[in-house]
Amino acid sequence: MSPSAVSTNGIGIADLPNQRHKIVAKRGTNFTLMVVGESGLGKTTFINTLFTTTIKEKKNQAKRHAKQTDKTVEIEITKAELAEKMFNVKLTVIDTPGFGDYVNNRDSWLPIVEFIDDQHESYMRQEQQPHREEKLDMRVHSCLYFIRPTGHTLKPLDIEVMKRLGSRVNLIPVIAKADTLTPKDLETFKRRVREVIAAQNIQVYQCPIESDDETSTKRNMNIMAAMPFAIIGSDEDVIAPDGRKVKGRQYSWGIAEVENEDHCDFKKLRSLLIRTHMLDLISTTEETHYENYRQSQMETRKFGEAKPKKLDNPKFKEEEEALRKRFTEQVKQEENRFRQWEQHLIAERDRLNKDLEAEHSHIKSLEQELETIQAGLSSKGGRK
Repeated sequence: MSPSAVSTNGIGIADLPNQRHKIVAKRGTNFTLMVVGESGLGKTTFINTLFTTTIKEKKNQAKRHAKQTDKTVEIEITKAELAEKMFNVKLTVIDTPGFGDYVNNRDSWLPIVEFIDDQHESYMRQEQQPHREEKLDMRVHSCLYFIRPTGHTLKPLDIEVMKRLGSRVNLIPVIAKADTLTPKDLETFKRRVREVIAAQNIQVYQCPIESDDETSTKRNMNIMAAMPFAIIGSDEDVIAPDGRKVKGRQYSWGIAEVENEDHCDFKKLRSLLIRTHMLDLISTTEETHYENYRQSQMETRKFGEAKPKKLDNPKFKEEEEALRKRFTEQVKQEENRFRQWEQHLIAERDRLNKDLEAEHSHIKSLEQELETIQAGLSSKGGRK
């Protein structure tokens, strides 16, 4: 039998939310945001626009293309501390340069997936230690997946990566550079992306819709209806036709404003990430994604046991296989060269043996001739 609620007469329980607010405000919070997508989709510009400050420096284009010869996906970590109205947020931005930039992108998502799993693993290991006061928490709270605005649909690589990310992290699909599509084409593209996400059972973040007030519920519905979010990134100020200074891009036909909801979904995405649902992103990571990882690991491992070693990265396996093949070819070449040398030695030995036998035969014949001559000389001496 569950206990029934008893009304109290102003003992102070109603002040608990205020106490909680003071504790959270004093501690601040950690927020880790991952951005995944091909180079040139404006991820760095978006991050700087989102937080209205330079979080990440833009890459040098020449260095970016020179780096592509490595054919590896990297993990870049940028940390910053933001403060607003006495509330601090320790922000971590995870970038993935090199993803999707090559002709063969097979298994290019592995470093990304392994990084997300490794952060869960690291936190779980810290929780198992006797002293847990200073836990390092870099679990990814949200992952923005940048989709190239082709106007068609998701590529096979997009589908494969989003499937793997959606089961591990709060995945939020984003259509980059939305100002390169007409409003009609953009709406068609968003519809196609939503259809593929539903057909492929890709898990994307769903914020709570119902709220205590109707205004918040309507706002949440509008936010979710905009997914995938079409965004325009720009950290440059332009002058709008009405004289306002706004963030946006200047074109011959006019201005594309970053914070104009008629132009893109930037404000809705910023509201989702920061203003209205940051806490839900953090709690969903803790209560859903981390718990799923912890449960799956605890079912197959003993307490305190190290995580089994992952299979080698297929990219490294390809390199290893190529090295092994080259080594094998070199060994074969050396073996062939040795056999040829050995055959040459055998032939030379046989020739020398034949020459030696011929010399022996010649010596024997000379000895026989000498014996014959000596015998002839002896017989002549005897007759005298």
